Amino acid sequence: MLDYAALGILIFVGIVLFYGVIVIHDIPYEIAVHRKHPQQDAILVAGWVSLFTLHVIWPFLWIWATLYREDRGWGFSTGESGQSPRLQALEQQVGELQQRLDALVSSAVPSVVEAPAAPAAATPPQEG
Repeated sequence: MLDYAALGILIFVGIVLFYGVIVIHDIPYEIAVHRKHPQQDAILVAGWVSLFTLHVIWPFLWIWATLYREDRGWGFSTGESGQSPRLQALEQQVGELQQRLDALVSSAVPSVVEAPAAPAAATPPQEG
């Protein structure tokens, strides 16, 4: 009877370890889903690949999954509108360049090149 109990405990522990490894390797994917990560499918696949690499890449998946948040995007700093100050400055610069380009295009006078007028028909010299 004790042999059957030991066998049952061994099978139970094996099943718990098997599913435990699957649950642990799925944590980065769950983080990505919670944060609405744009690459959550890639994180899921990389998690399964990490099973074959003995979870060597698993810490990097955790970092990858936690780098993105829906409210602030990538990175850590936020400006008033949820963007970094550098991004806001770049958007302002692009807007100014677009205005300058529009002004140049609107002020350019379309140069219509007309074909030169045909010379008057030359009259043959009169003999005289």
